[in-house]
Amino acid sequence: MDDDDRVFKALADPTRRRLLDALFEQDGLSLTELEAVAPDMTRFGVMKHVKLLVEAGLVVTRKDGRRTRHHLNPVPIRTVHDRWIHRYVEGRAAALSDLKQRLESS
Repeated sequence: MDDDDRVFKALADPTRRRLLDALFEQDGLSLTELEAVAPDMTRFGVMKHVKLLVEAGLVVTRKDGRRTRHHLNPVPIRTVHDRWIHRYVEGRAAALSDLKQRLESS
């Protein structure tokens, strides 16, 4: 499985997206703090989701004393954006911009 596939797989799950959103809002959360994001899940379930996010490179962990802190790594998402989304959006955005300029100059 390549890096893009890991990122897409990680982003495909709504629970993992909620965990990423929580890390975006407050970086450096512990596993206990991440558990609060998914109260319907067990600690083990949250750990499995976090493990997948780490494997995809979307989350980086650092030890802080006895706690492990989880930090958002936005680089893989940006890489996917640049490779997959940007190329499809750029042409359309340029066409709309050209159309707007032509309409305004008329």
